[in-house]
Amino acid sequence: MSDDLALVDADVVDSNVLARSLVTLLSLTSDAVIAFDDEGRIVLANTEAERLFRARDRGLVETDVRDLFPVAMEERPAGFEKSLPFSIDGTTTRLVCERADGTHVSLGVRCDHLRGRGGTYLLVAHTIDPQASDEQERARLVDELSRANRRLSGTLRIVLETLDSTDVGMLFDRVLKEISETLDAWATLAYVAENDGFRLRGGQEALGTAPAPLFMAHAHPIIQMLSREGRPLRLRVMRPTRDDLRKGRLLRRNVVEEESLETLSIATEDLAPFASFVLNPVWFGGSAIALLMVGWRHEHNVGDNDVRLLEAVCEYLSVQLAGAFAAMRVQHAEHLEALGTQLRERLMSVSELSDEVIDTVFKDVATGVGATCVKLAGNRHQRTTLARLANEKWHAIPLDLVALSADRETRVTHTSSHESLDNWLGDFGFPTDGVVVALGTDEDTCRGYLLLRDLESGPFDEADTAFIRSVADDVLALDEGERARTRDKRISQALQWGMRNELQHVDGISAESCYCSATEEAYVGGDFYDLIRLPGRHACIVMGDVSGKGVESASVSSAVKTALGAYAWEGVKPARMVTLLNNFLLGFSRVETFATMFVGVADLERGSLTYCSAGHPPALIVRASSGELTTLEVQSGVVGAFAGMSFVDGEVPIASGDVLLLYTDGTTEARDPHGAFFGEEGLREAVARESALGFEGICDRLLFAVETFAGGTLNDDVALVAARFDVIGE
Repeated sequence: MSDDLALVDADVVDSNVLARSLVTLLSLTSDAVIAFDDEGRIVLANTEAERLFRARDRGLVETDVRDLFPVAMEERPAGFEKSLPFSIDGTTTRLVCERADGTHVSLGVRCDHLRGRGGTYLLVAHTIDPQASDEQERARLVDELSRANRRLSGTLRIVLETLDSTDVGMLFDRVLKEISETLDAWATLAYVAENDGFRLRGGQEALGTAPAPLFMAHAHPIIQMLSREGRPLRLRVMRPTRDDLRKGRLLRRNVVEEESLETLSIATEDLAPFASFVLNPVWFGGSAIALLMVGWRHEHNVGDNDVRLLEAVCEYLSVQLAGAFAAMRVQHAEHLEALGTQLRERLMSVSELSDEVIDTVFKDVATGVGATCVKLAGNRHQRTTLARLANEKWHAIPLDLVALSADRETRVTHTSSHESLDNWLGDFGFPTDGVVVALGTDEDTCRGYLLLRDLESGPFDEADTAFIRSVADDVLALDEGERARTRDKRISQALQWGMRNELQHVDGISAESCYCSATEEAYVGGDFYDLIRLPGRHACIVMGDVSGKGVESASVSSAVKTALGAYAWEGVKPARMVTLLNNFLLGFSRVETFATMFVGVADLERGSLTYCSAGHPPALIVRASSGELTTLEVQSGVVGAFAGMSFVDGEVPIASGDVLLLYTDGTTEARDPHGAFFGEEGLREAVARESALGFEGICDRLLFAVETFAGGTLNDDVALVAARFDVIGE
């Protein structure tokens, strides 16, 4: 049986004509032709076979084919195929046969197992001249050895050139080239497994512009057969019938699987222009991770050795691809992790999370995953979504961004889950593989992005979507934080307006104050002060500092200031006021908030100042008579930290012209550019210097001295209060 023998498809020629042609062929050939089943029973024999072999009266049919070679079959081993005296792979076996007249003759016997359902074997035999047979067999063996050497050298080149390769593209390129050259293939393709099927990742150059399928889904008939059979498939594209040709354009072609003769109907666009091809899976861990398709433009008899070569290459590729994919995934994950950290730091460093900043971040996200970025905007009232495409113009797209943003959470979804959007992208020629990122609502609008990637780059995998979702969560969290800060700023400003630090007018006391925030953006702090006029020529002077910033600190400061005013009017002493405040704060604040404060009650009749300094920086008195600075040394612990805290009063005399100076710790803790503190000594020197210039404007001058020392940058808020006792004892 010649390898060049071509069979016309049975559906092209009438079956009766084909049968008559076969009968005529058997009668015309000078070779003996025998067909037998998998038990050795002869089911067909032509006239030459009846003549050549020692036929009995009943003929060869129903006899055992092994009985035709009694000389060669002295002993029959177990197993039918092993018991045959000849090969069944189509190669020639030289045997000696006993003829009907008792003579012996040398025969060249070729046998092959017909591929199909059931076991049928076809044997062709002819007499040979021993010398010519030896030369013919020698030529055949040389040709077969040449083919074997070519396969072996091709396999070795594949291994040597791609060993330990981590570049999938280079790995496929070299393997496909060697396979094509070794098997004289017209084209060789490589497909890589993805979640929804197999995508073309490489092709040998001979393919040219042939319409090879870019993608084969798991539901594709060939992929389903491959999964079911679990072995390489030898496939042949059948010629169209007359009826097919009459229809004009062919929409589907029939493909026959040569091992089982199963016929598949496949869309023509899913077939490269192959007449014959082999599809070999690359297995790893029980799953196909890739496919190799080797095809010939004309009908080609693919031998078992060719299939074994492909199987060996695929087994090698299973290890190499697994390592390359793992290295590629690790490298890609490390790249995305580094990029995510970089983008997170950038978001944290900006003073305002504007739309421009977010746009830049998602453009970098798109670049990191090999995609293009399209900005989306949705209107909550009109329920429309607009996309800003490459021409910088806004276009309406079939996507409900409002619904995706309803819960004020990040939503990262694949475009395939939005059928209308997926179809719209395909109709307009955009890459159909993409991810929709919804960032929630902003007043009346919704924000989002559409990341699109070319099909050749493959779909977004889990690492890509996890990275995109992580960045989107960071953006949303920072945006929420900025919104919360804006709300807190407005509330705190309202609280601050309601608790303005204004000193009341008290007969016999001149007072002034100043306050400076550490940053321009600070909207309210915990510093507070007050001068309260009391009956009987008494006055209460208060300064305090509540820990923290924002709404909590402002609300606590407001409550403490109000409570102190009430306690002062009740006529209780400062230490008692602070004790009551300590209990009040322990039950008032929802967070761990404490305060430092100075509470002093001046008796202008007796000329005394009773005070309680609870963890606050010690107050100073500048004596009018001598210019001496006196520190009020009596101290107690902070307020609101511990239950049962003991607070004590101190008392000092005051005279006309004496000045009391109160300050917060932001004053003494101010630092110069080299890190040195302004400190209590610096403050005393400044007070001594500035008090000599007069009382008017002393707080402003002291603040200027502190700011100058700090180089114009304060680490904490600074509050100053100065009270001069003008009239004592009158």
